Amino acid sequence: MTEAEQAIGTPDAGKAEEGAGTSAAGSGEAAEGKGKRRVGVLLAVAALAYLIDLTSKLAVVAKLEHHAPVEVIGSWLQFEVIRNRGAAFGFGEAMTIVFTVIAVGVIVVIARLARKLHSLPWAIALGLLLGGAFGNLTDRIFRAPGDFQGAVVDFIAPSHFAVFNLADSAIVCGGFLIVILSFHGLDPDGTVHKD
Repeated sequence: MTEAEQAIGTPDAGKAEEGAGTSAAGSGEAAEGKGKRRVGVLLAVAALAYLIDLTSKLAVVAKLEHHAPVEVIGSWLQFEVIRNRGAAFGFGEAMTIVFTVIAVGVIVVIARLARKLHSLPWAIALGLLLGGAFGNLTDRIFRAPGDFQGAVVDFIAPSHFAVFNLADSAIVCGGFLIVILSFHGLDPDGTVHKD
C-alpha cells in the first residue's frame, strides 16, 4: 500500500492495521518460542556437562582409585583420585552440608531464571552451572557417607594447584561467562543495558 492510500484511508488500510496487530502478536509468540528454545539449550548444556562429569568420575574411580597418580603431562598435570568433602578445589572440608544446601540453592535460582531466558550465552552459562552443580550434588547424595554429606570425587591434579573435577570446571567456566555477560550489560532476558 502506498503512502497516499494510507493518508486517504482506503479499505486496505484497515487490513494493513489488522496485519500489523497480527504481526505484533506473532512477534510476541516468536519471542516466547525463542525463550523456550533457550531453555532447551540450557537443559542440553546442563545434561552434557553432567554426563561428562559423571562418566569421568565413574571411570577414574574404577581405574585409578587406590593406584599411583597417572602422569598426563609429566609432573605438570596428573590424574589422582581424591575424595573431597569440601567445596570446589578442596576448600571448607568441615562444611559439607552447607555446600550441599548451596548447590540446591543454585539449582533453584537457575530454575527461576530459566522462565525469562531469551539469551543464548546466558543459556550456555547457566547450563554449565546447572550441570556442574548437579554433578557434585550427585556425589554428595550418593557417595559415602551419604545423607547429603558424601565426598566429591576430584581427580585433575595440576602441579602447585588444588585437585578438582569436571563439574568444578563447568561451574567456574559458567561463572566466568556470567561475569563477562554482566560486564557487557547482557541480561538473561536478552536485553542489553548500559550503566
